Amino acid sequence: MQPVAATLEELMLSIKSQNMASSFDRAEYEKRRIDNFNEVPGTLTGLDCTECLNRGHSAVLGRGGVMVVRDCKCMTARRTLQRIERSGLKDIIEDCTFDSFLTPKGWQVQAKQTARDFLQNCHGSWFYAGGQVGSGKTHLCAAIVGELLKQGKAARYMLWRDEIVSIKAIVNDEDRYSRRMDELKRVEVLYIDDFFKTERGKVPTTGDINVAFELLNYRYNNKSLVTIISCESLIDELLEIDEAVGSRIYHRSRCYCLAIGKDQEKNYRLCGGGKGV
Repeated sequence: MQPVAATLEELMLSIKSQNMASSFDRAEYEKRRIDNFNEVPGTLTGLDCTECLNRGHSAVLGRGGVMVVRDCKCMTARRTLQRIERSGLKDIIEDCTFDSFLTPKGWQVQAKQTARDFLQNCHGSWFYAGGQVGSGKTHLCAAIVGELLKQGKAARYMLWRDEIVSIKAIVNDEDRYSRRMDELKRVEVLYIDDFFKTERGKVPTTGDINVAFELLNYRYNNKSLVTIISCESLIDELLEIDEAVGSRIYHRSRCYCLAIGKDQEKNYRLCGGGKGV
């Protein structure tokens, strides 16, 4: 008959051996699960990722030796592309960058630097580009939005002349109107292009001004929201149209307000140079 101590030792060795085998089996099982998961290609489009095979996520061994699923690093780029798509700027954002904005004239250097400065301090501030047609106002505004999208901010493009018509068309439908306006009021970054643009010789209507005030007053009272505006009018001309709207724009954008004087030589659509849009 074996001594009790020897019997206990054998039992402990047996249990330890079983545990080691069990641990090996679990580790091998998890490894196979991970390998099988990572071999299956995904269906995401927009860019081709060889790391996750376009699944958007991959399996790895986590704490406790079990499989966990994590986002692939390509998702940062994918989300940026999605934000660009939703912003409405997809068609121009690749062309309208800071690098592609040419600065042969001193006023262009200053305009570009003002836009870059705004990017460094946009919290609580707005950017306003007013004045000459074709001088690059839209280009600089789109470049700003492109950089903010890369930072992970949600953005929306509003071409004033088009959207104001559809907004006024539903003003008597309270639910639809509220939903439409809320999208514009609450988005983190709103770019309004060609603000208050009308047919030649006409002034914005009372309805135009009412919508503008409702939208901009909401954003004026929420400092976390970034607003970017391009317009053919200078601030003084906006104040003449409506002081309440104009003064709010000026107060938020006074440090980042471009006033590009009316001069056809600054219209690069006519002169055939630069990137004025």
